Amino acid sequence: MNSAMYEAATGAQVFGYVMILVVGLAVAAGLILAFRLGFKVRQREPAPPRPEEQPRLPEGGPVGDSLEMREPDEVPVADAGDDRLTPHHFGNVASRRAEDQSRPRWSSGSSGSAGGGGGAGGSAT
Repeated sequence: MNSAMYEAATGAQVFGYVMILVVGLAVAAGLILAFRLGFKVRQREPAPPRPEEQPRLPEGGPVGDSLEMREPDEVPVADAGDDRLTPHHFGNVASRRAEDQSRPRWSSGSSGSAGGGGGAGGSAT
């Protein structure tokens, strides 16, 4: 037997291989434990809803969208001698149904975009 082979086998290189093996086994054990813990947590959760528990359409079919013009509530104005208004003076942000339900349309000759200018033959006012 060659003693140089035994000396090489006990060197730092073999220690590195053993450490890689130990770390790999630790990572594998950690993954197995994490999977088992996740499985136990999943078993404690409620089951997914059955098909008869799923939401259903109303008897009259799907409900359509309602389109209406809304108006914001007026902002209160502080009197001349009062302190400035703070957020609690405004109450809930709300709106109400507008009396005029006609939709505003683009004026003729306007491109419809902000700063778009308008048509080539349009007149500036």
